[in-house]
Amino acid sequence: MARFQIAPGPVPLHHQVYQDLRAALDDREWAAGDRLPTERELARRYGCSLITVRRALDELRREHRLTRTQGRGTFVSQPAIERDLLGSASFNEEMTAAGLEPETRTVTARKEPASERVAQALGLRLGAPTIYLERLRIASSEPLLLEQAHLPGVRLRGLLEHDLEANSLYEILASRYGAQVVRTRETIEPVLLPPREGRLLGHVQSRLALLLVGVAFTASDEPIEYSETFVRSDRTKFRIDTTPVRDGSSLHQLQFTDAASGRS
Repeated sequence: MARFQIAPGPVPLHHQVYQDLRAALDDREWAAGDRLPTERELARRYGCSLITVRRALDELRREHRLTRTQGRGTFVSQPAIERDLLGSASFNEEMTAAGLEPETRTVTARKEPASERVAQALGLRLGAPTIYLERLRIASSEPLLLEQAHLPGVRLRGLLEHDLEANSLYEILASRYGAQVVRTRETIEPVLLPPREGRLLGHVQSRLALLLVGVAFTASDEPIEYSETFVRSDRTKFRIDTTPVRDGSSLHQLQFTDAASGRS
């Protein structure tokens, strides 16, 4: 690596160190899982103070490029897994394509009455029977997302008797109940993980996550699933493929909403 030189000008020194470290990570000077040199070693490398090094490392941790483990040091984070936000591939298909081993682990599976929110989403009466499924979706032994789904209990009587870890839920809905999911409507927002969900995801250092709230519909436009899915933001990034249209904007089906006012 070329010797670092302080560039004169308005860019703060800690940001120059951050940029140089970021470039070193991009160039794979340290691979995922490697431990970085200590803060004192980095301070000698850059000819700067420990405070400057810490500020640079903090920026990289905020970007999820680094992870600090108490008593062990600072390590290069695993790269985020890219998923197609508008694609039709399943979680298992996407993880397999990324060279990872997908796994589903059922946390909770029970019958419960529909709350007002669930009843409205599924077009049911308040208190109607529903099936509640909470499942961890795992990639190569690492939890990535936690799904909390409600499905109509009368329409899907006997669903809990199926193996929902070894088989695809949507394939069971299609083959056993004639309820093929053909479209979903989802919203996405950044959230702080509740403590329980954070523990299940093994994501306790940074509680930042994405919350996907969605309704799945069948070919007859019947709402068949209402779900809230917590996605680890440090291990997942979403890709959106768009098509330019004549006015230079992009053609897609995303709608942006002012979270404070609820206005689109």
